[in-house]
Amino acid sequence: MNPRVGEFRRLHDAGCFVLPNPWDIGSARILVGLGFKAVATTSAGLAWSLGRRDNEISVELSLSHLRTLAAAVEVPVNADFEDGFARDPLGVAANVWAAVETGIAGVSIEDSSGDQAAPLYDFALAVERIKAARKAIDDSRSGVLLTGRSEGFIAGRPDLAETIRRLVAYAEAGADCLYAPGVRTMSDISAIVSAVAPKSVNVLVGTDFTTVAQLAEAGVRRISVGGALARAAWTGFLSAAREIATGGTFSALARSVPVPEMNKLFGPAGRHDQS
Repeated sequence: MNPRVGEFRRLHDAGCFVLPNPWDIGSARILVGLGFKAVATTSAGLAWSLGRRDNEISVELSLSHLRTLAAAVEVPVNADFEDGFARDPLGVAANVWAAVETGIAGVSIEDSSGDQAAPLYDFALAVERIKAARKAIDDSRSGVLLTGRSEGFIAGRPDLAETIRRLVAYAEAGADCLYAPGVRTMSDISAIVSAVAPKSVNVLVGTDFTTVAQLAEAGVRRISVGGALARAAWTGFLSAAREIATGGTFSALARSVPVPEMNKLFGPAGRHDQS
């Protein structure tokens, strides 16, 4: 087993940890430098960095990105692998096998179909897809941690009972960690934690509705931020660029991190120029 896979699994054994989501090598290395013990990719952050909308990335681009990030940092990397880039379980299994070979320590599979009329895969199919991902990981003997995601709360189906039904089924199908992005009330979060126990629960935090301490108290094992850090970076970029474009002034640039500080974040090997 890859040592980083073992470390990632140990992080899920007890306590609560934050799994931030970088979108490129630079953001990943900065997060590791800040002390985070693992990172996760963000499909949205990657897509925006390539000038695309979320969910417009191919499996080939995703796999290339996973290889790049896994090689760029020494900590475990969890893969936001969308819906496995396939509808049928066999396709999910093949793609998960390919993802496992990139050096990742964890992979998540969601049940969002991309169909506005039926935004979630049929229950039975969704469960079979998790089973297929589980079998691919087991057959690879990699030990990669599998997260099962139910997307109802961000796909227009915010039904707690159905979300819990799906997460429990995903846990029974072999998911090690369960995740329902968009759930934001502590009562709902606590209900999910209780329903899938003793399996781990990941909570998405994209705004200031809670704290690490509160989620830890509720029994949450893992906290991710999805595309929120990427949005924060784009917010600063857009603010400065719009000021220049519309007002011809540069005050936002005066609030930027100085060049020496940026270079220090990336170590002594970086070029120390002012470009």
